[in-house]
Amino acid sequence: MLRGVLSGFGAVAAQAHLPGWRARPEISLAAIHEPSPERRHQALKLLKNVRIYDDFDLMLEGEAPDFVDIASPPAFHAAAARKALAAGAHVLVEKPLCLDPTEFDDLEKLAAANRRVLMCVHNWKHAPPYHTAHQLIASGRLGRIVHLVLTRWRPGPAGAGGTAVNGERWRTDLKSGGGILIDHGWHTLYLAQWLMGGVAPMTVSAWLDRPDGAAAEDFADLRLEYPDRRLASINLSWRATVRRTSAAIFGTNGALEIDGDQVVLTDRSGNSRDHSVADQPDDSYHAAWFVKMAAEFVDAIAQGHGGAVAARNLAEAKLAVLAIAAARRSAASDGAPMRLV
Repeated sequence: MLRGVLSGFGAVAAQAHLPGWRARPEISLAAIHEPSPERRHQALKLLKNVRIYDDFDLMLEGEAPDFVDIASPPAFHAAAARKALAAGAHVLVEKPLCLDPTEFDDLEKLAAANRRVLMCVHNWKHAPPYHTAHQLIASGRLGRIVHLVLTRWRPGPAGAGGTAVNGERWRTDLKSGGGILIDHGWHTLYLAQWLMGGVAPMTVSAWLDRPDGAAAEDFADLRLEYPDRRLASINLSWRATVRRTSAAIFGTNGALEIDGDQVVLTDRSGNSRDHSVADQPDDSYHAAWFVKMAAEFVDAIAQGHGGAVAARNLAEAKLAVLAIAAARRSAASDGAPMRLV
């Protein structure tokens, strides 16, 4: 039995992380840390026999957990992960793992020094349409992948109109780690690397825009150039009139189109085959996917530090944080391509 604690009890924690841990019989959730009185009260109503803390350090000291799940706003991720690793816990962090490459390097070194697993919640890899796409790519049906197009359109950020209990206003606050590049861009960047076979892009070009008077961007258009003339295009918007989650994956032998749960493979002769999947409604929290993410984290702990599961996840997280930093440099330079450094 692994004893875990959860830091941050906003909407994503209450609606995805908590049900995910409850679905794992080998997990005992011992405590929750939440600074907000309203959300602590919500946790007390939902949970029995779980201690509730308003101080993260006191929780670490009092519980000595096997692992810490960090689901606070992004600006707090690096500091909380650093403290949890130093206390000897394995750590799972809601995306983003951290906000800049220097923070990533420090956390990676600390996890290695303490022989602890450090991972980020890359739950879109467990979304049935993208899991199916990855299987089809691995089977060779598409041939060599040469171009990806990933689109995330939303009428606005998740939780923007919520209450003190279920709202998530940090998404539009740049100082808290908000903006669509972090909120949706992180997901599309690790998906692109995964679907490209683990290959990292050489350069990133970006155009970012934000509403007048706002600090955080609500629109992002990215172009990632890979070795051998391969390309990924990513379009992110909180300005859309409809919610749309789509992708197009082009290979030398065919193309795969994803629109919501619909997955269609078309070969070079024009023959199409439906590979659509059943999934839960396309909401913002995806509890069913976190159940599988939790299982992945438990597997990584069983493998130990340096195991394949954690190493692959950290490589994806490193790519995401480097690509986001490069995208911001590119946008500040009129969209000039920037190398990942």
